[in-house]
Amino acid sequence: MAHVPTGTIFSVATAFGTDKTITAITNASVAVVSCVAHGFSNGDIVEVTSGWGKLNKRAFRIATVSADSFQLEGQDTTNTGFYPTGSSAGSARKVTTWQQLEKIMNPQSNGGDPKTVNYKYIESDVEYSINDGFSATSYTLELDADAIGGAGYNALKSLTEVQTDTIMRMQLRSGSPIYLPCKVALNENVKLTDGQINRVTAAFNGNNRATRYAA
Repeated sequence: MAHVPTGTIFSVATAFGTDKTITAITNASVAVVSCVAHGFSNGDIVEVTSGWGKLNKRAFRIATVSADSFQLEGQDTTNTGFYPTGSSAGSARKVTTWQQLEKIMNPQSNGGDPKTVNYKYIESDVEYSINDGFSATSYTLELDADAIGGAGYNALKSLTEVQTDTIMRMQLRSGSPIYLPCKVALNENVKLTDGQINRVTAAFNGNNRATRYAA
């Protein structure tokens, strides 16, 4: 069933728990993380750091928890070319506080597109093209300038000042969440456009690819 953007709720993580040491992550269809006495629960959202670049700084939902391990829901790490055995160690920290952003307008996604390298051998008159990863992912959105002083506005302002890593959450009307690990940049310079309300702009510059769940 198709859905429209109306009703999407944007939030940012404003507090995290302490880092928990990851000793290893399995190569499996659903990655299992070894993390002694982590204290996490099913459904928690964690930011993962890892020697595996494809997981580093990513945000995941936790599933199938035991005392010293948990799964990264939906994350396939079977390919040892991408996820080499023995180099997965790192840490995980849980989002403990989300702050909703209010009076949002005109959200736009940027980047995440495949990058290509074109090349040609001298003996050929045909170019070749190969994939070379993806461009950086980001989101921008506008806020009603009169939201100044509100909890969401203040959270963006604080995150802009400190420039620490955080996570942006988009809760779609369908219930499907999207998590983007990022840094925040709030531009408090008010846009004045005749026929429109006064606005400010916030950018969420991705640290890695976004993670999306069905619900």
